[in-house]
Amino acid sequence: MTIKFALIGGGVMGEALLSRLISRGVYQCSEVIVSEPLVSRQSYLEQQYQVSVTADNRQAFIQAEEVVFLAVKPQVFSAIAQELAEVSEINGTQNRPTGIHKNNTKPLLVSILAGVPLKQLEGAFPRLPIIRAMPNTPATVGAGMTAICAGAYTKANHHELAKKLFQAVGEVAEISEPLMDAVTGLSGSGPAYVALMVEALADGGVATGLPRAIANQLALQTVLGTAQLLNESKIHPAELKDRVTSPGGTTIAGITQLEKAAFRSALIEAVIAATKRSQELGK
Repeated sequence: MTIKFALIGGGVMGEALLSRLISRGVYQCSEVIVSEPLVSRQSYLEQQYQVSVTADNRQAFIQAEEVVFLAVKPQVFSAIAQELAEVSEINGTQNRPTGIHKNNTKPLLVSILAGVPLKQLEGAFPRLPIIRAMPNTPATVGAGMTAICAGAYTKANHHELAKKLFQAVGEVAEISEPLMDAVTGLSGSGPAYVALMVEALADGGVATGLPRAIANQLALQTVLGTAQLLNESKIHPAELKDRVTSPGGTTIAGITQLEKAAFRSALIEAVIAATKRSQELGK
């Protein structure tokens, strides 16, 4: 059995990617191994996806011929990197580069660890092709937005492979690493801003007499439908706003109140604040 894909960390985001990769046929169940410390989680993943499971990160790392996907908490990165370095053969008598397997191939290392820069990843895994990625939570339903940036040893085929992986859970954008904190502030934290807006819209409906269930349904579908319309029509958001806004009508009355409350400025400042916090955590 050839293991092509090793997932280190079988949490929510890791499982989201795993489920889509298997359902789309990117990898067969027999080509995947998942390293996960919790026995209950191991059993679930094994039964749900028919993949190999282990509690040994080293076993998963050494078997993967194509991709090693890091989906653990950033706080444990140093410990895991040290553990994997023990089997990477960099200290071997032949001084073989980190990650070279018995068939002389190097797997692509993909990291979704927030705040762990390429410099730190490359320090832990010298000369290994590395992709740093920032997906967001809608990836769990296949509607995610992922930004990726590449390390020094990644080539065109590695770029394409990384895009193929993350396209399984949504859309992908390639950026330079200095922009990764801004990505975190916008699309990484953005689902919380949108969720807050949906909740506020529903509360507004309740305040004007709508039953809670109906208000929630109206708010959610309005946001979902508007996003879909903007995506498919490719029109600018301002143009859509103008189309909905009639002279002296209800929409302009509502927009006037939003402008008084600095709605747009508040969202801009939220992205800026989250970006700054991401920069602080990265230090």
